[in-house]
Amino acid sequence: MSPVLTTDAVSGNDRLGCWRDTMAEGRVPVAVTSGGKGPFDGRIVTARVGFLRVSTVEADAHRVSRTASHIARSTDRFVVIGVQVSGRTGLTQDGRRAEAGQGDLFVHDTARPYFLEHPERFATRAVHIPRRALGLPDEELRRVTGTAIGSDRGCAAVLRPFLTTLVDSADSYAPASASRLASSVVDLFAVLVAEQPRDAGADAGGSRGHLVARVRDHIDRKLGDPALSPEDIAKAHHISVRYLHRIFEDEGVTVGRLIQRRRLEECARELARGGRDKPSVSSVAQRWGFVNPAHFSRVFRGAYGLSPREWRSLRTGTNGGSGAFV
Repeated sequence: MSPVLTTDAVSGNDRLGCWRDTMAEGRVPVAVTSGGKGPFDGRIVTARVGFLRVSTVEADAHRVSRTASHIARSTDRFVVIGVQVSGRTGLTQDGRRAEAGQGDLFVHDTARPYFLEHPERFATRAVHIPRRALGLPDEELRRVTGTAIGSDRGCAAVLRPFLTTLVDSADSYAPASASRLASSVVDLFAVLVAEQPRDAGADAGGSRGHLVARVRDHIDRKLGDPALSPEDIAKAHHISVRYLHRIFEDEGVTVGRLIQRRRLEECARELARGGRDKPSVSSVAQRWGFVNPAHFSRVFRGAYGLSPREWRSLRTGTNGGSGAFV
């Protein structure tokens, strides 16, 4: 069955609320304000390609903001890759501001506050990747969020036409093809992130931000230790557990949840690898700090909607899976 397309067109003097609600239907609540004095006109076409959500957006000038209160009301986390087809988009996230012009890519993470400004009528293509499908550490992802990337070289030169075609042809793919295309987007995005300079995602939050970065690095280095806990992390950094939790208040995740999420991401990434000599599911779980197989299977299914074995079959193509995130 092909992905279902839904189209919402809005126009007139009092349609910004409708536009905001239409955007929120994509599970990303936001605030919207008009950028002009006349009637507002806009159109969104949405679809699914495997586990991806894709959209075409054409609209008059307006501003979009996603705050901590919006984030608290939604459980889904997406990384959004935008392709600027026409007009301009100003993006602010993680203390950085970038402007995307025609042909550029721009990236933001819906799990953290951001601000989009469209100063003129514009058109974009957007691909929403479920954060759990990426298998990238947050510190790696922050190298590319809040940035605009020219598409004249590197992986961006491959991604721009690929994403544009993917969005424009979203209703034409069979389920098995859509699933493989979605996985290809994830792989290409990982290459795009790897190409960005190491200092592109530098935290602008001073010493507190540096401490958060150090804690995240510590967690990544100790993920395989079943004893890793907020108490051990606080002790290693000579701070109290209370202060550790306090510095993570703006991160959108508790320290305990971050440890579990990163373990699951590493397990998911390892299970998705092909090859003849694949490790057992239990050995992968133990390598990344899970000591109870039943607990691992339960939390993995809770995060990904599939058992570890089903995830492996889907990502390696052994059973011809047709999509996990529905």
